[in-house]
Amino acid sequence: MRRWETLSGTVQGVNKRRNQDWFTVQGTGSGDDPLVLAVADGHGSAVHARSDLGARFAVDRFTALAAEFGRSARDCHEPGRLARLMTYARDDFPRALVQAWRETALGHWERRPPRPDAGGPEPRPDQKLVLYGTTLIGAVLTPWLFVAWQIGDGDLAVVEHDGTLCRPLAPAEEDLGDETESLCGRDAWRSVRMHWAPVFEEARTPRLVVLSTDGLSKSYASGDGYRQFVADLDGRLTSEGDEDVRAALPRWLGQASQYSGDDTTLVAALRHAYADHARPAKRAPSPSGAAGPVPDEWPAAGGGRTELERNSET
Repeated sequence: MRRWETLSGTVQGVNKRRNQDWFTVQGTGSGDDPLVLAVADGHGSAVHARSDLGARFAVDRFTALAAEFGRSARDCHEPGRLARLMTYARDDFPRALVQAWRETALGHWERRPPRPDAGGPEPRPDQKLVLYGTTLIGAVLTPWLFVAWQIGDGDLAVVEHDGTLCRPLAPAEEDLGDETESLCGRDAWRSVRMHWAPVFEEARTPRLVVLSTDGLSKSYASGDGYRQFVADLDGRLTSEGDEDVRAALPRWLGQASQYSGDDTTLVAALRHAYADHARPAKRAPSPSGAAGPVPDEWPAAGGGRTELERNSET
């Protein structure tokens, strides 16, 4: 029996040659079949020419490791087990993830090396990895545990059982411009942030978990706009059900991408306890004439223009 309703989508950025994002939604959320969510955003510039592959490798390696970790959490109620799991998730999991990604990327490079420069030296491993540079956000949910990891930009948003909305992995200071941490960075495992949330009571399981690449949050002038999007998404999912939202998601992401200019990807999971109570309903229009997270013009709240666009008008 599925414990979560999930939805996912991705849209290629305007004027982009290819979509550098990759994502997955896998599992039911049971002890034997953990729910794994992940999004990765390849850097996309010329020096990261294979970052679309790097993003795919990151999601694939994370999915395998997270599913194994989630299954190992079945015995987390044994004395001392939860503490050991937390230590592994904080210290060992990031190392294992980065190592698995590096091995996959370097293996691909060895099988398909770029055309070498005439007389140039053999690139060092770290130089090879730059070609595959990517960010990653991933989460695993079981009946007893919710853990998430992130390196680089993008967003993890959580609506708790009581409706509280938080971004537990948001950095203290936002990255400037296009600079971000990356799996191809030196000692990348040190840059992996972790969110640890044991579930001691089923009723306190998060209501909604949303992972998205930065193409979504960059479509807003501030973080408040992104938070409003997640709040409205939660409202629609719990009042109207996931089918209508799933059908509209490609349009919403497409409109966000038009504002950010970037590939835009979202995966989300809504707990069945709330999905089961969803009922068809039409929300009253907001004062701006918008109904729901995204009206005819993106976005419903918070403003679609970036700060740079606003400053250019003054």
